[in-house]
Amino acid sequence: MGDILITDDERDIRELVGDILRDEGFAVRLAANSEECMAAIEQEAPALMILDIWLKDSKMDGIDILKSVKRDKPEIPIVIISGHGNIEIAVAAIKQGAYDFIEKPFNIDQLLVVIRRAMETSRLRRENTELRRKDVTSAEMIGTSAAFKALKSHLDKVTKSNGRVMLTGPAGAGKEMAARYIHASSNRADAPFVSVNSASIEPERMEEVLFGRESSERGVEPGLLDEAHGGMIYFDEIADMPLGTQSKILRVLVDQQFQRVGGGDKVRVDIRVVSSSNRDLPAEIAAGKFREELFHRLNVVPIRVPGLDERREDIPELANHFIAAFNESQGLPLRKLSEDAVAMLQTMHLPGNVRQLKNVIERVLILGDSSGDIGAKELEGAEPAEAEEGRVVLSGALATLPLREARELFEREYLLTQINRFGGNISRTATFVGMERSALHRKLKSLGVVTSSKAGTRVAHLEDNPEAAD
Repeated sequence: MGDILITDDERDIRELVGDILRDEGFAVRLAANSEECMAAIEQEAPALMILDIWLKDSKMDGIDILKSVKRDKPEIPIVIISGHGNIEIAVAAIKQGAYDFIEKPFNIDQLLVVIRRAMETSRLRRENTELRRKDVTSAEMIGTSAAFKALKSHLDKVTKSNGRVMLTGPAGAGKEMAARYIHASSNRADAPFVSVNSASIEPERMEEVLFGRESSERGVEPGLLDEAHGGMIYFDEIADMPLGTQSKILRVLVDQQFQRVGGGDKVRVDIRVVSSSNRDLPAEIAAGKFREELFHRLNVVPIRVPGLDERREDIPELANHFIAAFNESQGLPLRKLSEDAVAMLQTMHLPGNVRQLKNVIERVLILGDSSGDIGAKELEGAEPAEAEEGRVVLSGALATLPLREARELFEREYLLTQINRFGGNISRTATFVGMERSALHRKLKSLGVVTSSKAGTRVAHLEDNPEAAD
């Protein structure tokens, strides 16, 4: 259930409250002044604190302790009690992050209700953190290709250190999964993994999101660096971080401490940093868009994550992994990939890499049949019609055929297209394709291509297609 730290300078009150809470099944620690209180927290953070505002013979009063605890351990719920309560003190305590305020002499039943609610809040926060950690520790790297094995070997070498890692590679290649793998295999695996998507945060809010905020109106509002304390923070697409924020992150890396927006106190953090980018960071530095010193601080261990075009043999394994994952998480059909579907996936143009492959599989499972193997026809239309200079887009359907059949299919479709392009004129077609007219006629006959008149124009079609002729 966790223990409760009771801090009150009146011995009778702290012992009475302690005895009652022990009878209710809670573990309890007692402190008579601020020194004992802070020492107890340093020894082990409690699940909840009951804190008196006025503490005789103490260096800090209750509000000072409240501010300190909320700065360094914002997850601890604190119930404030006071024999000199007024509305101003209560409002000040709540603004500084107190869970609730109770005035002495208090009703013990009222105190128990507040404590149980606060403990439930604390429990839910812990469970939420544990769920996030379980998600991290289930990070799984999929593949058997040489490129994948080289990547995994590099990742395995950095898991046990605290060295900063810079992951590079094309968008969608799996850089965040690589970062999660590093964390899940490290000695920080039981601590938080916090991902910061630099491109999705508005530049003017970046510092508030990262460092948190302090104000008299709303008290302490922790940021992502607070959340990552003890674990790992992952800066996704670090090149999108504003220059001003870059300099402050650099200071955090140097000092391992920071100031919240609007705050004056230094907050110490223990975090491991992993970053990623799909841009050429040296070029960004030359253009004045990225700080060179920050790059050198983050780029201690550079690791490149290959795109799918470098590890196409992993595509069937990745696709089957996604099918199983969608079945478990969404209840989508658990279907197998046919051989022609595998061949098509391995020859598709996938500029979005693993992310795009995952989207293709999800779309097929949602829109396709509920049973039976996934065929190549279900994947048609998923491939964008573009290619690099000097290359053509190879249809996934062609890639599933033996060379002789693929060549025949290509020649038939190619000549049909050219004849119709030239309005059925065989002579012009022969000149363009570089064949003798007689040779072209023989080729068309062998392929079953004929021409006939339709709406005043000669069109080419297959011989066994009666609808194409008059």
